[in-house]
Amino acid sequence: MGMAAAESQYHVLAVDDSIIDRKLIERLLKTSSYQVTTVDSGSKALEFLGLHENEESNPNTPSISPNNHQEVEVNLVITDYCMPGMTGYDLLKKIKESSSLRNIPVVTMSSENVPSRINRCLEEGAEEFFLKPVRQSDLVRLKSHIKKTNLKKIQNQDVADKLEIPEVQQHHHHLPQQIQNDQQQAPKFQYLQPESEVDQQQQALQQANNNKRKTMEQANSTPETDRTRPRYSGIATVV
Repeated sequence: MGMAAAESQYHVLAVDDSIIDRKLIERLLKTSSYQVTTVDSGSKALEFLGLHENEESNPNTPSISPNNHQEVEVNLVITDYCMPGMTGYDLLKKIKESSSLRNIPVVTMSSENVPSRINRCLEEGAEEFFLKPVRQSDLVRLKSHIKKTNLKKIQNQDVADKLEIPEVQQHHHHLPQQIQNDQQQAPKFQYLQPESEVDQQQQALQQANNNKRKTMEQANSTPETDRTRPRYSGIATVV
């Protein structure tokens, strides 16, 4: 897939109350092979994104409009700063306050180079601030912001998927108990003497028994002649 084909997958929502500037940004984006939707006010941009303009009581819970015209995912919003009604800064704030839209990169632009205005937008979460007239070289940088956001979404989804796997959670929950059970069921080994030591002890015991038996036999082995023959000590027999 070539670079132009890859960029054609990205959808940019361009917001500007000036029809001349709106047509210019649309032409530049299409030249860069982006899909483009243009609106002339911040309120219409919110409507396209599915967020009501008057949703101020709880900005973290966006309401989806029944007449929502969004048919494809919006990968980036580029908006003019000075617009009647809702300014580009107000639109930026509403997008960043929405839990479902805050990850969409937003680029603001203006024909006036006012540092305080630029810093205000960047501090609120804008990716960049372009000075009008916007040039083709400015739009080249849009792709990096879109890719960075897409990569972050993939990483967050991977983490969420791993945390939601019940088998993994159950395995880690029961693992300490399983280790304890394995330790309790493990066979207990006793020290066994080597066969050489056992043989030596048996031989010593047998030798002791033999010696004892010999002693007893010697004690009982006095000759019969010595026991039956009469002994005479200094007695003479007279015939």
